[in-house]
Amino acid sequence: MQRRDVLRLGTLAMLAGPSAFAAVRVERADVIVIGSGGAGMTAAMTAFDAKVKVVVLEKMPITGGNTQLAAGGMNAAETVFQKKRGIPDTVKIMYEDTYKGGKNLAKPDLVEILARNSSSSIDWLTAIGADMSDVGRMGGASVNRTHRPTGGEAVGHHIIHVMRQNAIKRRMDVRTNAKVIKIFETPGGAVSGVLVQNKLGQLYTIEAPTVILASGGFSANLERVAKYRPEYASFSSTNQPGATGDGLDLAAEFGAKLVDMEQIQIHPTQAAGSKILITEAVRGNGAICVNREGKRFMNELTTRDAASAAILKQKGQTAFLVFDETIRRSLKQIEGYFHLELVKSGKSPEELAKAIGVDGGNLAVAIEGYNKFQAAKKDDDFGRPDMPRPVKDPDYHAIEIRPGIHYTMGGVAIDGRTRVLGQDGKPIPGMFAAGEVTGGVHGANRLGGNSISETITFGRIAGRGAAQFAKTGRRV
Repeated sequence: MQRRDVLRLGTLAMLAGPSAFAAVRVERADVIVIGSGGAGMTAAMTAFDAKVKVVVLEKMPITGGNTQLAAGGMNAAETVFQKKRGIPDTVKIMYEDTYKGGKNLAKPDLVEILARNSSSSIDWLTAIGADMSDVGRMGGASVNRTHRPTGGEAVGHHIIHVMRQNAIKRRMDVRTNAKVIKIFETPGGAVSGVLVQNKLGQLYTIEAPTVILASGGFSANLERVAKYRPEYASFSSTNQPGATGDGLDLAAEFGAKLVDMEQIQIHPTQAAGSKILITEAVRGNGAICVNREGKRFMNELTTRDAASAAILKQKGQTAFLVFDETIRRSLKQIEGYFHLELVKSGKSPEELAKAIGVDGGNLAVAIEGYNKFQAAKKDDDFGRPDMPRPVKDPDYHAIEIRPGIHYTMGGVAIDGRTRVLGQDGKPIPGMFAAGEVTGGVHGANRLGGNSISETITFGRIAGRGAAQFAKTGRRV
């Protein structure tokens, strides 16, 4: 059969349903997971461990999605690692920080689920072999709750590595270069399977009673971003190239409701002139932010939307993260920025100022003033809530930063069981979703550290729900 004939049959299948495609190839499964980032792999492992047949479909050549790029950590409250350090966090405080950080636009029930299940999600990750024992803080948090590997290693790369190893151990069916073209439905409007295209362009069908959408957002689709937020048309993206919103199209075609699509987050610390994201943990571990005059101009631990807005008001719409050797040693990820030649250095504030082209006197005053605030544990200029380290250990370093498109808070509407909702507000039988493809969890702004928390918590819920639905054929 020639390729054009396969594609013609695929078109017929999209119009007529999976039975029209049986002559080419039909497989069967209990649960199909679309996407292999943190949410998809969590959902897949959870469903697999519930003893159902799972197939994971990833359109890109490798697994991991945007999760593999996540750097800062995972927010969680009342964890064993916080308790060991005497950190007085609660589910209530995490809920309040998250809801307030999203400008009170998130769905309260989803925020409550995120906070309440965050500690058990840390336990789940630990149980499958992840190291989440280091605890720091990111913008918008009232206390230290950002969990990550020992020494502040990038959390996403670590988690995806652990998940890949677990998938191999379980002998799970994980397919790359496998793009879902359509989700099929029964005459009654329930999920019945998917149409898949492999890397050769060949099409095949997998029949299944449940699908979990975990395909991520659309921050790498700059045309779509500009459609919803024209003012972001000139920005670049920090995302991997597969984050184009395909899953949203699949869901919308099926009749799913989309919410908050205009809520698109720009991250304040993309390395200027590149697509490299500088983790928020650099600020969390003590770095300060100065403008082209060499002056501090904001609370470095404010929310991402506020920090981005502050930077865009500065001359040249860029700024500089400034840190010292002590801060450098506190976070393993910083060494990567040196390796990528994103960092400029000097033996003194004045020497650093010359290297980055700012006023040396102003920079010295900014650093000296911050160090006094740090010693007094009170930032009289900008109200920074946490100043874990001074900036006084030569060498001094700086990275030029500017805001970049980072995260889409909008997506398919879900309920607390991760069931995808139709236009009528009722669950679509057999369709679940988790991660950035969903909307309603973060409102108008996502706090750093809440993405990984969302993917693990809602991925686990989706995996359990889909497995139960596949077994019983009933709504869950």
